Amino acid sequence: MAAKTVTRADLCEAVYQKVGLSRTESATLVEQVLKEITDCLERGETVKLSSFGSFVVRKKGQRVGRNPKTGKEVPISPRRVMVFKPSAILKQKINGDAGPDVADDTDMH
Repeated sequence: MAAKTVTRADLCEAVYQKVGLSRTESATLVEQVLKEITDCLERGETVKLSSFGSFVVRKKGQRVGRNPKTGKEVPISPRRVMVFKPSAILKQKINGDAGPDVADDTDMH
């Protein structure tokens, strides 16, 4: 069973339907929010959205990897990766255990 993929257009439509802005204003709002998140991550900042989760940029050092096809060792250059850490509230909502401590906004590490 394939899950539906939510697109930018879907997000814009949801803002249009629920907030009451025009379609153009809704699209601009969604784009501006995504751009701000992207800009913060590019600068290496952590983006924490309460009750949702955190986007964290981590640095990975150079390491030796192995080509799975040939078995040959190859160097993997240092890079930055982005990790999403869902909040406890989001985890509870996804798993359907919306218990009494749903209002707690602590991230589980």
